[in-house]
Amino acid sequence: MTGQEPSPSPWWSPQRHADVRPFLQARAAITRALRGWFEEQGFTEVETGILQLSPGNETHLHAPATALMAADGVQHKRYLRTSPEFACKKLLAAGERRIFEFARVFRDRERGDLHLPEFTMLEWYRAEAPYDAIMADTVVVIAHAAQATGIRQFAFRGRTADPYAEPELLTVAGAFERHAGIDLLATIRDRTGDRDALAAAARGKIRIGADDTWSDLFSKVLVEHIEPQLGNKRVTVLYEYPSPEAALARVAADPRVAERFEVYACGVELANGFGELTDALEQRRRFELEMAEKQRRYGERYPLDEDFLAAVAAMPQASGVALGFDRLVMLAAGAVRIDQVVWTPPAGEQR
Repeated sequence: MTGQEPSPSPWWSPQRHADVRPFLQARAAITRALRGWFEEQGFTEVETGILQLSPGNETHLHAPATALMAADGVQHKRYLRTSPEFACKKLLAAGERRIFEFARVFRDRERGDLHLPEFTMLEWYRAEAPYDAIMADTVVVIAHAAQATGIRQFAFRGRTADPYAEPELLTVAGAFERHAGIDLLATIRDRTGDRDALAAAARGKIRIGADDTWSDLFSKVLVEHIEPQLGNKRVTVLYEYPSPEAALARVAADPRVAERFEVYACGVELANGFGELTDALEQRRRFELEMAEKQRRYGERYPLDEDFLAAVAAMPQASGVALGFDRLVMLAAGAVRIDQVVWTPPAGEQR
């Protein structure tokens, strides 16, 4: 006897696979149901490329890098995409009007019960549609996923949410006032966050670092005070994100906020949507600021996709959303970890 614990059987052993097979069957049922719904709504399913010149230009998004070797032996750097967004918007510029994709995407620096380095993003776009139309789509998609498994309510980490109930609609400013006692809009001037104003408002509520930016402080309050309160008893649509967090979204009539929303159930973020920005100069400005901040923080930056920026100027007004499909399956199937609802775990890992 060595006293050592026996090594666990591999994830592909019949017994271990049998433990998660009900979740995988639920995943297949949800996929069929959602494909049917999109077809009924007149959407076209697309498949876009995984290897990209730029994986996205947001400060805290990290992508695996690779290289393609040409016939002459010259290597060309490429990235595994963090989202199909750039390619889908090029298709909108090409003339597509309603598209969706079950996209395999990749993120470095992410792993946990709710995060995988390789996962499925369900992303869809409507040309010539306001972003509240995409909000409504998202609520319907969540309900269809629940219906496909026959579940009556989502339950996760002691919280429950009825996926069929009328959703809670809550602005980000309203959430900050309700759950953190902070007047968020008072800390935004000319679409720019006032770091000192937010630090003063958040003092005693979060840990404030000397080098924290406005966005850092915003994220800390959101994670510690707001997100745990969202999606309790029913789905929450959190909308009108502040302009400094607009990413690829249009700025709203009130320039302090943008046409961006996120959807939560049981405190879990499921989706992130935009009224899409079509001002290429503004998009370039945002990307350059984000990459400068990425360089400062992480010592690297990703190139800008000039073809994408050209497409932004040519695409029609549109709205779109990215939904974490594995997270939705996890809630609709009653799983407790995201790796229980994927057919194979990340390379080199066991479930």
